[in-house]
Amino acid sequence: MQLTGDLLIASEYRSAPDQFHGRNAASGARLDPPFSIAGAADVEDACAAAEAAQREYASRPLAERAAFLRACAEEIDALGDTLTARAMAESGLPEARLVGERGRTVGQLRLFAAEVEDGGWQALRIDHADPARTPPKPDLRLRMVPLGPVAVFGASNFPLAFSVAGGDTAAALAAGCCVVVKAHPAHPGTSELVAGAIALAVEKTGMPKGVFSMVAGPANELGAALVADPRIAAVGFTGSRAGGTALMRIAAERTVPIPVYAEMSSINPVILMPSKLAEQAEALGAAYVGSLSLGAGQFCTNPGVVLAVEGDALDRFLAAAGEAIAGVAGQTMLTAGIHGAFVEGTERLAGLPGARLVARGSAADTPCGEAQLYTVSASDFLAEPHFAEEVFGPVSVVVRCADIDELTHVLESMEGQLTATLHLSPADHEAASMLIPLLERKAGRIIANGWPTGVEVAHAMNHGGPYPATSDGRSTSVGTLAIDRFLRPVAYQDMPESLLPDGLREAAATGLRRVDGAWLT
Repeated sequence: MQLTGDLLIASEYRSAPDQFHGRNAASGARLDPPFSIAGAADVEDACAAAEAAQREYASRPLAERAAFLRACAEEIDALGDTLTARAMAESGLPEARLVGERGRTVGQLRLFAAEVEDGGWQALRIDHADPARTPPKPDLRLRMVPLGPVAVFGASNFPLAFSVAGGDTAAALAAGCCVVVKAHPAHPGTSELVAGAIALAVEKTGMPKGVFSMVAGPANELGAALVADPRIAAVGFTGSRAGGTALMRIAAERTVPIPVYAEMSSINPVILMPSKLAEQAEALGAAYVGSLSLGAGQFCTNPGVVLAVEGDALDRFLAAAGEAIAGVAGQTMLTAGIHGAFVEGTERLAGLPGARLVARGSAADTPCGEAQLYTVSASDFLAEPHFAEEVFGPVSVVVRCADIDELTHVLESMEGQLTATLHLSPADHEAASMLIPLLERKAGRIIANGWPTGVEVAHAMNHGGPYPATSDGRSTSVGTLAIDRFLRPVAYQDMPESLLPDGLREAAATGLRRVDGAWLT
């Protein structure tokens, strides 16, 4: 597929007079071709097309919707090395990572296709009438329906899996919602290739053209205009807290407010329980650095803070972690802006009262993210809120606690998180059981004896958490439950059988239904 630099409005290519270029993440060199910058009219047309297509797309049989999602996966797979090479240039990420990310992206689309066919997400429920009851009980039937057109923002750190055809797009399309994507300006070529693949899937499966559009441009005003458009019914976003809260304000100030599902900020505490730490201090230190430095630390699940009780075992952990950090070479970061924010954030962290540098990775000839490890006492951590702020990149702080009570106090002081991790042995279980209720209040995923950076795409995954980890801690952006963000319930009372949706008719035999309080299949 040849890059055009065009926008994709209602699955058709369109150029615009103003343009921008992508950049090679490693060298900063300008990448061709130039890309069109969407204007107000382009956003207007994309949203109008989505609204016009919404009713038809939502009413298509579920088998056709699933076939469309599978066709999207097939066309993205067919891009092969062309997609990988462009994503490598624009993101600075290695080939193996991007090949894996493409597999994750198409696997996610196929998982949602199977979920659409299963139908359980519709939450079909029936309560039969009881005219003999006083007062008479009406006939009630309920199902989930799509919210309407969804605006999706591509993320900087996952040019494929959290981007044009990423989890937000897959979940919205699976729910029956048309999608308008705002491509991330760091990945214009990658985004156009994937958008073109979706357009081919639209054509091959006969979907309405307005089911998908992609606009692009470097200015924040473009995203603001998209969220403000009255035809947009919900927003999916992965990025900074500043960006997410800005979109939340715009959505809340609309004449008709809409939900913004923003994944934003998390430091993902790791708790080293005493017995486990004593048993495996050195191994834990090395594994921790592997998680911390993976992908230059540019994961929303990066382990940004470690909590442990003072003692010889913690000293051994720090020695092993420091040795491992010193061997980590500087890595290219996703954008110059992200690198600049990392440098600023680590300089601020190093200057906080009580912060002590344990070790740092080796420097590189070009601007790179150098892995860094700091330690601080619990009292200094509690006295300075900036220690608990996310620095996006390969940096982490180990908090030295006097005992489990002080460790608990540190956890209580933290904001909402995507993850919390416990490293524990059987001897730690009793103490850990006292922490788990607190971790349930603070985090969306609790991990035992692992590391938070991997996020499995599965039915039981939750990738969300209390604010500011996300804007709505009741939702997930990974796994099949992500579809729920773009649905709402509708109940039908005493509706004639011929006017009911197929799944709610008495003779319907498909889907999971709750009838008169009992689950039936």
